[in-house]
Amino acid sequence: MSDIAELDIELDHDLFLHELLRQLSGTLEDLVGLEEAEGYISVVGRAIGRQLDDRYRKATGVERLDRDQIAEVLVDLKRRIRGGFRIHAVEGSRIVLTNTACPFGDKVIDRPSLCMMTMNVFGTIAAQNNGQARVDITQAIARGDSGCRVVVDLAANGEASATARNFFRTP
Repeated sequence: MSDIAELDIELDHDLFLHELLRQLSGTLEDLVGLEEAEGYISVVGRAIGRQLDDRYRKATGVERLDRDQIAEVLVDLKRRIRGGFRIHAVEGSRIVLTNTACPFGDKVIDRPSLCMMTMNVFGTIAAQNNGQARVDITQAIARGDSGCRVVVDLAANGEASATARNFFRTP
């Protein structure tokens, strides 16, 4: 009999958690539809966004992050969880980020509801520091794009695409 621990099986902590999230999001999408699944994941994303915002503000020692700090925080938090986000541009009220590696790895493919985690974490952090924000994910690995493009508009004025969401500071 062979030693079970020596078997060549692809399984580790990260792979297990990524597959768990993939299955959970897929089950939600199948049972309640994409829009409702996005709603559930949005609630979790907002809660995580509040926690992360508190951590970054405490660590930086500031009451509110400014525009440039918000951009740096969004990239840093994704870096820490193995995302490939970069600042593409910071102009006026807009922060444009690009991404080449999803923290969920290839488990995000065909699971667009998982993008609500990014949208809500980013939107919550931006709004908590700026008062308001609009986030739009214009390209997404989950939707079959080669990378992601996320626009965070701190002014949140003017016309928005159908996929953009508005966020506001909460007490």
